[in-house]
Amino acid sequence: MSKIEQLTRTASQVRRDIIRMVANAKCGHPGGALGSTDVLTALFFEEMKHNTSRWNRSGEGNDMFFLSAGHMSAGLYSVLARSAYFPLSELEGFRLYGRMLQGHPSVGIPGVYQASGSLGQGLAVGLGAAIGKKMASDDHRVFILCGDGECEEGEIWESAMFAAHHKVDNVVAMTDWNGNQIDGPVDSVMSLGDLEGKWKAFGWEVIVAEGNDMQSVLDAFSLARDKGGKGKPVMILWKTEMGHGVDFMAGSHEWHGKAPDAAQTEVALAQLPETLGDF
Repeated sequence: MSKIEQLTRTASQVRRDIIRMVANAKCGHPGGALGSTDVLTALFFEEMKHNTSRWNRSGEGNDMFFLSAGHMSAGLYSVLARSAYFPLSELEGFRLYGRMLQGHPSVGIPGVYQASGSLGQGLAVGLGAAIGKKMASDDHRVFILCGDGECEEGEIWESAMFAAHHKVDNVVAMTDWNGNQIDGPVDSVMSLGDLEGKWKAFGWEVIVAEGNDMQSVLDAFSLARDKGGKGKPVMILWKTEMGHGVDFMAGSHEWHGKAPDAAQTEVALAQLPETLGDF
């Protein structure tokens, strides 16, 4: 089986996890999580250098990942569990009172370095971690995933200036560019204009890639490695589809933060092959 086939099979299982977690909890944010699944799968199972046995919040000796768009937590929890950061059975407790995996990532979950969900903050925190690695002579990298609606936050652009000014070139920031946010299409709520041009104008190396095509995702990560360490931070703009993989969710902002009912869950799961075994 090729690398692409293996990752694609894993991504299908992650999407099943997302649907089942949100359906079990009767609440959550499936749309963005489904859209960013291919990126998270390639990142955790191919691109990042991370060892679960030596994980700690300092990030020493590991690549680090920060989910700035914390509402997409179901996708993160799935890849963390399937990377053996914690037992797969924990996914059953998603968003349940008293259980570890709450609606947004929080400190105390193995694999989670910082609480997130207050949009705009994750990029700043990740840049701080990247500078810390430089100060410690740790050659591992920091990855950060933001949302395109999140780029309406001013703190994103303060962080963009900071990273370019301080030449934070051991960071790969990413944007889930699906064109939708909770209130509707991003262009209707507050257009971002020329997003690629903006990041370039702020002094970043910019890569635009198809985020729902596994070969494109791997190629973009390869290009990010080539561009890293040369004095500029790197931004990958992932062109994705909200709700990707489930036909009635695909491309619709209505599934930003809504759980499927029992009948919809059955339809969704029928479209997503079980490949690694459900939790």
